[in-house]
Amino acid sequence: MAKLVNKRSRKSGLPPGSMVHVGERKAESVRITLIDYDEANYRQEEVSEIERCFELKTTPTVTWINIDGMHDTALIEKVGNHFGLHHLVQEDIVSTGQRPKFEDYDDYLFVVFRMLTYDQKKRAIDSEQVSLVLGKNFVISFQERVGDVFEQVRERIKAAKGRIRKMGCDYLAYSLMDATVDSYFSVLEQFGERIETLEEKLVAEPDVRTLNEIGHLKSEMLYLRKSVWPLREVVNGLQKSESDLISDGTSIYFRDVYDHTIQIIDTIESLRDMVSGMLDIYLSSLSNRMNAVMKVLTIIATIFIPLTFVAGVYGMNFKYMPELGWKWAYPVGFWVFIIVVVCGMLVFFRRKKWL
Repeated sequence: MAKLVNKRSRKSGLPPGSMVHVGERKAESVRITLIDYDEANYRQEEVSEIERCFELKTTPTVTWINIDGMHDTALIEKVGNHFGLHHLVQEDIVSTGQRPKFEDYDDYLFVVFRMLTYDQKKRAIDSEQVSLVLGKNFVISFQERVGDVFEQVRERIKAAKGRIRKMGCDYLAYSLMDATVDSYFSVLEQFGERIETLEEKLVAEPDVRTLNEIGHLKSEMLYLRKSVWPLREVVNGLQKSESDLISDGTSIYFRDVYDHTIQIIDTIESLRDMVSGMLDIYLSSLSNRMNAVMKVLTIIATIFIPLTFVAGVYGMNFKYMPELGWKWAYPVGFWVFIIVVVCGMLVFFRRKKWL
């Protein structure tokens, strides 16, 4: 439930644009990485002071500033003021429970989305907010912690593979979003394997732990849907944007990201239906097991009904019961009769396929 409800009580009563970090602190310290490149040149370095990045704002090269750690609100405010970011944008950056969205501020574009990875140890989704600012000659990305899915993008820039060094900032923004969306497929594959394993366990031996895992899966799928579903609107807005910051050539690539987003949403809906169906399978399995137990108990009780009747008749204290004086009354008259009745009922149940 903590994933589904954003804890924003710290901002209650504060005016719009208040720089208050909302969310979990996921980095010990802030790390600033600078990548500056064009078709012929490339430079990457980790800087200790954000002011060293400011001089590249007006250069013709593509500048990518990546900031890991959003708890330092003073640093975020300093970046926002220098690059002319609206105070509401700065507020959204440090509020890590934002819904994925896209906003056009003429001089720059602001995009918020979720970066999702699958934690094998916790067997759960690990999520962080990524805020992206696309300007004329720069891209600024804000992440909650060190470590992301952008390593292949960095390698392509460094090795000058493909067209990324020949394109502008809009293509860099596309590449970052494309890498994020592609990572969703890996998360869905992990969920698919978990669901298949759980289905086998569900059919073989359903128990309380299985029910708990189904509930956990439903919660995770709900959170996954909440994180991905709004992204469709974001990418659709980017591909249809009339902003001069996105060229017609790059809009085509955003259309490809949009198609991937639709595929991911369809897969999530299918997996959600499977998880919901697993709960029905669990209840059906329990019902079948209960029916099997009741069937056995009913057969045993049915067999003992005539035996109880016979024992009750001969347990009465009547003085004149002729067969009581017979020598073989107990072994033949009672036990043989009992055995014949039991065997006859078992044969009858077998023919009716109740056994």
